[in-house]
Amino acid sequence: MERLLSLSEFDLDYLDHQETFKDLTKLAAKVAGTSISLVNLIDSLTQWSISNYGLDLDQMLREDSVCQYTIMEAEHFEVLDLSEDNRFKDKFYVTGDPNVRYYYGVPLKTGNGVQIGALCVLDKERKLLDPEKVELIKIIADEIVGRLKTHKVLENLRSKLNESKQTQKKVAHDIRGPLGGIVGLAQIIKDQGDDNQMDEVLEFVNLIHKSGNSILDLAEEILESHKEKKSASDSKAAIDSNRFNLTLFKEKLLKLYEPQAKHKNVVFVVNTSILTENVAFSKNKLLQITGNLISNAIKFTPAGGTVTVDLKLAITLETPTLQIAVSDTGVGMNAESIQAIETGNASSTGGTSGEQGFGFGLALVRHLVDSLEGEMSVYSVIDKGTTFEVNLPQNIY
Repeated sequence: MERLLSLSEFDLDYLDHQETFKDLTKLAAKVAGTSISLVNLIDSLTQWSISNYGLDLDQMLREDSVCQYTIMEAEHFEVLDLSEDNRFKDKFYVTGDPNVRYYYGVPLKTGNGVQIGALCVLDKERKLLDPEKVELIKIIADEIVGRLKTHKVLENLRSKLNESKQTQKKVAHDIRGPLGGIVGLAQIIKDQGDDNQMDEVLEFVNLIHKSGNSILDLAEEILESHKEKKSASDSKAAIDSNRFNLTLFKEKLLKLYEPQAKHKNVVFVVNTSILTENVAFSKNKLLQITGNLISNAIKFTPAGGTVTVDLKLAITLETPTLQIAVSDTGVGMNAESIQAIETGNASSTGGTSGEQGFGFGLALVRHLVDSLEGEMSVYSVIDKGTTFEVNLPQNIY
C-alpha cells in the first residue's frame, strides 16, 4: 500500500512520457548491449511501460510481467533464459515475438526507498553484464526517478501559478465594485463641491477621484491580461496541463484501458455529459482513482461483458461536483464484501479469468477519494454486476 501511495503521488499520465525518458531508455539498451529496454511503473494490477526502446509496448497485466519480481528485490533481478524459467516460459513475449530470453532489471526507488517500478533491459540472446555496465544502468535508473520528481515539482509550480492567476482575477473582481462606488461618490461630491464652497475638500476629492480611476484601470488591465484567447472556430475552454475537461478525460481513459478490455474481450464504453463536456476542472488523482476502478471492473467481468464509465460535471451554486460511475456486468458482490470495501478492509480475490489480485487497488481508491474530500458508494447484485460511484468537489473556471 505504501508503494502504491508513493506512485500515486506522482499523479502520472502513463501514456504521456515517452519523450521524457526516450534518451535514457535508449541509453540503457546501448550500455547493456541489448535490443530492448523499458521503463516500467507498476500499480496494483497493471505494469505501465511509460517509455520503451526496441519494443512497442504500453502495458500488460502485472501478473504477466518480469518486473513485478524486480520491485521485490533490493538491488536487481536477472534471468539468463526466460524460456527455462517456469515463471516466464509460457508468457507471450517468450513464446512469440519478440522471443526474449535475457532479462536484467533494477528497481526504481524513491527517496524514501519505496520501489515504484523498474528499468529493465531484454534481449533475444543471453548476455553477461560486467560490473561497470551494471553500475551505469543503476545510475540511469536513479536519473529516471530524478526526472519523475522534477516533473512533479514543475507540475506543482504550474498549479501554484494557475492558482495565483485565479487569485489575481478574484482580487480584480472584488475591488472593482467598491472602487466603482468610491469613484462614483467622488464624482457626485465633485459636482456639488462648488456649491458647498469646499475648496480644500474639493481638491482632496479630486485626488481621490484620480486615484480611484487609476486603480480601476489597473483592475481592468489585470482582467484583460487573463482573458482566454479563443478563435472563432474553437469555443472549448483552454485546458492547461493540470486540468481536464470531460472530453479529454474520456480520451485518456479510452487510450489507457481499452487495450485491457480488448485483451479480455470485454466491451469498454465511456460516456460524458454533453452540456458540460468542455468545462475545465482539476485532474488531480483522477487517472489513479478512475483507472483502478476500471481495472478492477475488467478483472471481475467475464468475456463478452461490458464495463461502462459515466462522467458528469454537475454545476451547482454550492460546489461543482465531478461524478464518476464505473459499472460492470460482472460477478457482483455480497453485502459483506461491499461493507469491507467501504471500511477499507477489502481483501484480494481472483478475477473471472484467473487474474491475480493484490488487495490494494480499492483501498488506494478509498484513500485518494478521502484525501480529495470526496465520497464513494458501491452498489452490487450477485451475478448481475457492480457500480462504483465517486463524487469529487471541484474548483472550475
